[in-house]
Amino acid sequence: MNKFLTTIFVVMLWPLVTTAQTPSWNEIKGEQLIALQTKGDAVRGEVAFEPCQGCHRNDASGRTSGAYPRLSGQHATVLIKQIVDIRAGRRINPKMEPFIGDHALTPFEIADIASYLQGLPISAEIGKGPGTRLAAGKQLYDKDCTSCHGARGEGSAEKFYPMVASQHFRYLLRESQFIRDGDRRNSNPEMVKVIKSYSNSDLEALADYMAQLPPPRR
Repeated sequence: MNKFLTTIFVVMLWPLVTTAQTPSWNEIKGEQLIALQTKGDAVRGEVAFEPCQGCHRNDASGRTSGAYPRLSGQHATVLIKQIVDIRAGRRINPKMEPFIGDHALTPFEIADIASYLQGLPISAEIGKGPGTRLAAGKQLYDKDCTSCHGARGEGSAEKFYPMVASQHFRYLLRESQFIRDGDRRNSNPEMVKVIKSYSNSDLEALADYMAQLPPPRR
């Protein structure tokens, strides 16, 4: 779709998104709006995901080292937001840019990929932490995280909160540190406030606990 038609499409769809659905950290417009309003096709998404398999693996389970996150089973809305944010420079991820840039994917293909990934089963092979401070991690999670990410780490598709259960420990730890330190620029400001005072030891315990959570039921 050329830029003129894309602009017309966005203008037509924009009234469907209310102010209540667009907090300042997540303004739903442009490509994100197009992708969210598109009914993704999982069959096409499987084909479009093929260039991503070198990093995220064939089953989208990522790497237990935490170098690449598990994408399987993640909410489509979350996946769309993160891809669009990287394309727009709101989240820095140089490794992904060649695979998801404007030259590589359309907003419609982003919707297809997100639909495909959301429907994949979650692999049991998850990179976990030392397991020595799980009680402390649970205490932190129950106090500060359940209101957004859910009691079982299931997240919220409607509110763009990611599923954190059964995500790789080292990925969770790294991204939590980025969020706390202000290096992940597309973070929810409320989460930044919540974990701003967390020590590295706190974040390690929290990430370890979340990685141990079983995948939520569909």
